[in-house]
Amino acid sequence: MSFVDSHCHINFPELAANIGDVLAHMRDSEVIKALCVSVNLADFPQVLALAELYPNIYASVGVHPDYEGVEEPDVARLVELAQNPRIIAIGETGLDYFRLKGDLEWQRARFRTHIRAARAIDKPLIIHTRSAADDTLRIMKEENAAEAGGVMHCFTESWEVAEAAMAMGFYISFSGIVTFKNAAQLKEIARRVPLEQMLIETDSPYLAPVPHRGRLNEPAYVKHVAAEIAMLRGISIDEVARRTTENFARLFKLEDAFR
Repeated sequence: MSFVDSHCHINFPELAANIGDVLAHMRDSEVIKALCVSVNLADFPQVLALAELYPNIYASVGVHPDYEGVEEPDVARLVELAQNPRIIAIGETGLDYFRLKGDLEWQRARFRTHIRAARAIDKPLIIHTRSAADDTLRIMKEENAAEAGGVMHCFTESWEVAEAAMAMGFYISFSGIVTFKNAAQLKEIARRVPLEQMLIETDSPYLAPVPHRGRLNEPAYVKHVAAEIAMLRGISIDEVARRTTENFARLFKLEDAFR
């Protein structure tokens, strides 16, 4: 049995300061690989350095929708940075109307840029959406995001949103939120999403799953997400581990690395 954390931020100071322990805990918990996700271009070199130093860590390149007033990438810049073989995805990108208010057209323009870059370089998208599902899906359709594919990360939206994303070939990724007692709607969605379109993640250092809720999160804890999904679906944790690992390899074109 082995697990993959499809979305983490181990370059963030809380985890980077103890990266040796983080990697050791991954090994002890049978988490064989993790994707360290970029949130801005200023910190991207740290993300890439981890992926180049550790063979079981991959990286993405992108600018998160929460980051206002930072270096704004264009398509050419994202494509250039994503040429590195350790970069397996474009993102984290998307829309977030929860934290930021006002005229957010710059967010929508940034999202379109990332989709166009993903299509240009043929690497999947990592999409973040919060309080912005209608615009997220609309832009995905308008920009033909299905051509690149990708994942709806840390999914917390409705079943209808999940269906629409899956219809475009996107995977649905569940984080530690699915283990929270008050996440009844999300638990039901975790029962319904086909195993062949499911991923698991930690989004660490945030959103630690039960039984670690409220503490610092890390990739080793992705097994608790798998255990919750197994319980909800009445299947073995081995099955969840196997299927989500296969899905990760397929989506990010890494089949050879998992043989």
